[in-house]
Amino acid sequence: MNAPWKQGAAGNRDPFAAFICDEAALDALRPVVIEMGWQPEKCAKGGLRNAVQSLSVAASPNILMVDLSESGDPLNDINALAEVCEPGTVVIAVGQVNDVRLYRDLLASGIHDYLLKPLSAGQLRDSLNQAQAVFSSPRASDPEAAKRHISTAVVGTRGGVGASMLATSLAWLFSDEHELPTALLDLDVHFGTGALALDLEPGRGLTDAIDNPSRIDGLFIERAMIRANDNLAILSAEAPINSPLMTDGSAFLQLEEEFRQAFEMTMIDLPRNMLINFPHLLADVNVVVLTTEMTLASARDTIRILSWLKTNAEHATPIIVANKVQPGTAEISKSDFEASIERKIDFTVPFDNKAAANAAKLGQTFVDANKSAKATGVVKQLAERILGVVDEEVDGGEPAKKSLLGSFDLKALLPKKKSKKAEPETA
Repeated sequence: MNAPWKQGAAGNRDPFAAFICDEAALDALRPVVIEMGWQPEKCAKGGLRNAVQSLSVAASPNILMVDLSESGDPLNDINALAEVCEPGTVVIAVGQVNDVRLYRDLLASGIHDYLLKPLSAGQLRDSLNQAQAVFSSPRASDPEAAKRHISTAVVGTRGGVGASMLATSLAWLFSDEHELPTALLDLDVHFGTGALALDLEPGRGLTDAIDNPSRIDGLFIERAMIRANDNLAILSAEAPINSPLMTDGSAFLQLEEEFRQAFEMTMIDLPRNMLINFPHLLADVNVVVLTTEMTLASARDTIRILSWLKTNAEHATPIIVANKVQPGTAEISKSDFEASIERKIDFTVPFDNKAAANAAKLGQTFVDANKSAKATGVVKQLAERILGVVDEEVDGGEPAKKSLLGSFDLKALLPKKKSKKAEPETA
């Protein structure tokens, strides 16, 4: 409800509406509403239920005042209000229960303010002026006011290379060791393992967001995401496999926008097919962790994805991670792999089947379950690199972001890959 202001969102909406239970409160409110330049007719008799009924068939106002006096369960009823409120609406609650815990819970649920009866003109004037300032402030489009946010996408070149293991492990490290508020978005809608890796039920948050993108706001994020620890929240799904993904991708963009407002880190577990179908997902991503393995197919797809990134997401810094590496058993040597993609592998994560099994049994991320493993040490270095890349972007500006890809021509990689494929076949 109290979501970031969006340019043009207020075009066809009333500036103010109120649903108040008693005449005494209405008598105190109407003169202040006239003073603010709003229509006193928008102050209606009735409480929260009347507000829900009215807003279910009409556009939400910019500022909404609702009376909780007749509500038996205010927090639950506020959730019902959130279902019909459009993003951006600033909600002020009025009630007669003088309870600090209720006040804090209401603010945490997205309410802007809670006023205790009996209402006074000064109290109403101050609250409405603050609400108007909150609504009018273009926080989402003001780069000066935007807080630092790092968005990282983990993409696997092939199925089974361990991209999801890296995504969940990095999210855990950022939230636990670095104590950064972190969102993990698992976009494998049908077969995602983000919640499973943490022994959590995925819930319906992601599928609800896809079905109803217009409902995505700060309160939706608070309710839909599953909490893994104090700083980590997960949004994932296990959609029925007989239900195809029907979306234009707008829900994903709105989710990313809300994450930027609510968290300092966003970790996206991004399947290859989603990368192809919804390229705009990388519009605001800072780092792409390209997870691969030492095989011919992975070398080919690493080249293709790097080329795609240069064309479609040149602003994002790619980091190549070779996962599940077993010395002496790789299909392609490290030197041949690097020669084929014409760049170095940034990190090599050793294969550790025992550690992976241990994490699965404990219902924990790989790094949390295996703190002393060599692979965990590499993943921690990767986390530090991601933080360092973004710091370099802030310090060095645009040229620093392009320098990592500017030293080689990705368009020339595919023809060279064909000659590399011929060598193993004739060996």
